[in-house]
Amino acid sequence: MDYPKIASFKTLEEFRDYLRRENIRIGLADEVRSDGTAALAQKAKCFGRTAGNRWAILPMEGWDCEPDGNPGEFTRRRWLRFAASGAKLLYGTEAAAVMHSARSNPRQLTAQEHTLDALKKLCAEMRRTHKEKFGTDDDLVIGLQLTHSGRYAHPNQPHVREAKTAYAHPLLDRKFGCSPANVVTDAEVHEILNCFIRAAEVAQKAGFDFVDIKHAHGYLGHEFLSAHDRPGPYGGSFENRTRFFREIADGIRKKCPGLYLSARVSLFDILPYVKGEDGLGHPMEWSGPYPYAFGGDGTGKHMDPGLKETVRFVNLLREYGVDTICATIGSPYYNVHMQRPAYYPVSDGYPPPENPLYNVSRHLAAVKRIRELCPEMLVVGSGYTCLQDYLPNAAEYSIAHNEADFVGIGRMVLSYPEICADVLAGKPLDRRRICRTFGDCTNAPRAGMISGCYPLDDFYRKRPEAEKLKNIKQKRP
Repeated sequence: MDYPKIASFKTLEEFRDYLRRENIRIGLADEVRSDGTAALAQKAKCFGRTAGNRWAILPMEGWDCEPDGNPGEFTRRRWLRFAASGAKLLYGTEAAAVMHSARSNPRQLTAQEHTLDALKKLCAEMRRTHKEKFGTDDDLVIGLQLTHSGRYAHPNQPHVREAKTAYAHPLLDRKFGCSPANVVTDAEVHEILNCFIRAAEVAQKAGFDFVDIKHAHGYLGHEFLSAHDRPGPYGGSFENRTRFFREIADGIRKKCPGLYLSARVSLFDILPYVKGEDGLGHPMEWSGPYPYAFGGDGTGKHMDPGLKETVRFVNLLREYGVDTICATIGSPYYNVHMQRPAYYPVSDGYPPPENPLYNVSRHLAAVKRIRELCPEMLVVGSGYTCLQDYLPNAAEYSIAHNEADFVGIGRMVLSYPEICADVLAGKPLDRRRICRTFGDCTNAPRAGMISGCYPLDDFYRKRPEAEKLKNIKQKRP
């Protein structure tokens, strides 16, 4: 089914009318004031600093670093554009693998001793760039996301998976060709934990204010949260399933005093989806209770309204000094329509089985719910890019109504990083650069090419990869 594109709505009221007709609840502010009184313009204390506004750049997974894990020229370009965006919280900057085997692709950044010098230089350059444009970097907060790709590790060849899983998953193993042989042993877990701790040491020496321990999107940390079937100290009980985070946090606090901690958390999960014979996405078949969706209601279809286990985990994070989390939902690998709603399917995805705006609404609703249930935790929201022209209105509404503490944007800043500064300055949006969810920032890496916005960023549009990508898409059924 085709859904009307966002660009077809010419006014805010026309867009609101459509949402009402579809019974989709997304709050939209009438305007974002440019006199400094906008909710988005307000300061907020986090990670021992004071961020100058409520915009945040989300950590994304680059495919443009050097083969040895050092940031490359394309990485530098992206990061400096983030620094000049006007956002005051660069939440995670990049998904950095903690060891070579943890990389999701052969061009992913790593946080290791041999990348320290380059990271330190680039972090300092980001601060200088921000200061040159905005007059100060005292209110800029920069973090680095630390991750292990787990089931989705492709460290050596783009299309050769070298999966490391937390447990034998009855559906995901079948979907991704994994087996019990891919489950990490306790000894391997200890090695991975030590790599997270060493990566945090690198991040601190490089000048980052905090590190994010990724527990989202089906990566290894997230999988441990639903490892009900894993025997031993890292599976079964809630205490065991959260041991992975706790031991990382304990190690970082001992080795890196003064370095702040955070976590990006998938608040809830659902059944994995596959492309059906009709070309649409369908949930994989499962009968009975489904315990493998952390934060779910037990059916595999919906969020637990009380988010009971998620709240327990967030409260545990607070015990370890975490004052700010980044909230997301699901996984781009097995329910992309929910986690990254779009009007155009990515190469390994499927057309949206339901209105993309519905999935935006349940993303925002989940962030609002965790904000209500854990009022002492600051929450970076996400899921806004699909709203396109009306992203600023939704962002302002979320902050003004205490439904989030920061508005995090990802795909949008690849094509239009200055949207943050433009909105706060009251400038009209540059509609030529608004992300339309074409998906090429995903399609290119899936085809082994560097990541970037090929349709809207002239820098990438003029590169030879753009023509290759166009040809690949034309051949796709």
